[in-house]
Amino acid sequence: MMRGRSLGPRFRWLWSAYAVSAFGTWLGFGAFPMLAILVLHTGPAAVSALAAVGPAVGALVAVPLGPWVDRRRKRPVMIGMDLVRFAALVSVPACYALGLLSFAQLIVVSVVVAAADITFTSASGAFLKGLVPPEDLLVANGRFESTNWTATALGPPLGGAAFALLGPVTSVVANAVSFLLSALGIRAIGGGEPRPRTTNRLRAGDLADGWRFLLAHRGLRPLLFNAMVFNGLVMATEPVLAVLMLNHLGFTPWQYGLAFAVPCLGGLAGSRLTPRLVRRFGRHPVLLTSGALRACWLLALAFLPGGTGGLAYVMVVELGLIVCCSVFNPVLATYRLEQLPADRVARTLSAWSVSTKASIAATTAVWGVLAGLTGPRVALGVAGVLVLATPLLLPRRDRTPTPATSASPAPSR
Repeated sequence: MMRGRSLGPRFRWLWSAYAVSAFGTWLGFGAFPMLAILVLHTGPAAVSALAAVGPAVGALVAVPLGPWVDRRRKRPVMIGMDLVRFAALVSVPACYALGLLSFAQLIVVSVVVAAADITFTSASGAFLKGLVPPEDLLVANGRFESTNWTATALGPPLGGAAFALLGPVTSVVANAVSFLLSALGIRAIGGGEPRPRTTNRLRAGDLADGWRFLLAHRGLRPLLFNAMVFNGLVMATEPVLAVLMLNHLGFTPWQYGLAFAVPCLGGLAGSRLTPRLVRRFGRHPVLLTSGALRACWLLALAFLPGGTGGLAYVMVVELGLIVCCSVFNPVLATYRLEQLPADRVARTLSAWSVSTKASIAATTAVWGVLAGLTGPRVALGVAGVLVLATPLLLPRRDRTPTPATSASPAPSR
């Protein structure tokens, strides 16, 4: 069976490092907003700024790091980014213990962590492309996807409990330690790593090279636009849905957490099923079908009822959305890696991450204003209608060149 397939001890170390950092990240999910509200006593506007400004500025900071990563061995970069995230996060409990914690520090830490996240992701994608044979990339990405959904299901409830029972910075400490353990796991991978072929000095033109490649590629271009619009709309509705459930419908915080934790187990099932679906139906049909089906769920949240029935209702909707996404994501990730030239994987993955994170930040800000003017149900309904159009941005036919013949812009000199 596919799930028992071995990808070797070096991949197992990489997977273990990913797993521990993913669980740490989701344990710390929501910790900064809770610290801002309950410890620093900030208002809604400041909390919204914390959620939007940190990732947006972090994405901007990460722009020049993609080309920089392409010129270096990837494993040391990954270890370095883990240590940067550890140092940034551990400063929060340290300052809290000394009575020096401030809102400005939370903003700075969120910027540093966001930039390091993007840089680590671009380096790890390039490293995975060289570590795993092409025929095993889908299996590897499926395992990462299943691990992420498992961490998403378990992390936030445990992090919330730790916040309540053990203190407000406990989950931040756990998140920081997870990055330290991840760095140790990546170091344990061992083995050699070839020196990158791109060794010329970084030029200003290199900063846009990832976007030039994505926009010139007839398969990746529509997928990038699809990801920007779909991810932006789905993530923008999260705070709106929280207002609807907690303020308007009277759900308790534990019910709200349960409503999103339980459906994440569907992500585990979907990601495990993906390799079988691809073997049976082909990669492009699975990509197109799952990409279309994931757009069908969001509109239903605008009609969310209250009470126990409403809790079951939102679980079913989220389950359907997550299962479709968990099939789509590893197929997309595998196809994207296959199409990227080895000498520009990091900069192109960085451009992709910067684009999607910027789209999420901008859309979240717009939907916050829309919800304030029209109410949460109308805002959810508008997002649900717009997301129904996102399948039109998917490539209708698989007409992309094979990886060996993929045309790519000449590197800037």
